[in-house]
Amino acid sequence: MTGILYLIPSPLGEGEITAILPQNVRERLADLSLFIVEHPKTARQFLKLSGTKIPLQELDLRILDEHTEKAALEALLEPLLDGRDAGLVSEAGCPAVADPGADLVRLAHKKGIRVVPLVGPSSILLALMASGLGGQRFAFHGYLPVEKEELGKKIRLLEAESRARGETEIFIETPYRNGKLFDALLQYCRENSLLCLATDITLETESIVTKTVASWKKAKPEIGKRPTVFLIKASAISLKSAILDA
Repeated sequence: MTGILYLIPSPLGEGEITAILPQNVRERLADLSLFIVEHPKTARQFLKLSGTKIPLQELDLRILDEHTEKAALEALLEPLLDGRDAGLVSEAGCPAVADPGADLVRLAHKKGIRVVPLVGPSSILLALMASGLGGQRFAFHGYLPVEKEELGKKIRLLEAESRARGETEIFIETPYRNGKLFDALLQYCRENSLLCLATDITLETESIVTKTVASWKKAKPEIGKRPTVFLIKASAISLKSAILDA
């Protein structure tokens, strides 16, 4: 019988662990001795806070990050094929969502390994919930292009798609480039488009604010390097007209 791959959400920043992860999730986590993680040091810090029945130094931590070759995924799943349970821990938030764990999860399905997602914080969904932009239809785009011209084209395209489909467009950025992305959104989006900045989600410094682009231009905040989810939504017209106008 194969083991179970548990997908374990982790906090989005410093804070009280009991306010972030339900007790049953922490109890499940405490029974595991094998974890697949991005960074062992921060994973141990998280596991120390959440509580484990096994001493930290005896835990089996195996690395899966953006540099892990697909050929190495087979080896990560070998203990589960032998019947051992494991926890996949993201660096922050939900595993396999804007995270290198997706390929491992897909391979687990292919090999008949049961995958169990556990309850915890998702910055993307929490931002969408609090934005007021509507979750009936939305798309998450991960990171947008870095180069200025390509970034401008992408923003205009996303705004056009949002306008045509009544869709909320969601994306993130490496914190040190927050300011650059915010400036680009104010430059390329229409004045009446809605823009939400969801910053430091679940932390004491949390700020989730939705305004029109015109309003943001009048009072532009300093986001700094605080983790932020960006959401935009525009009024609906035909997709063809929206793209022509972009």
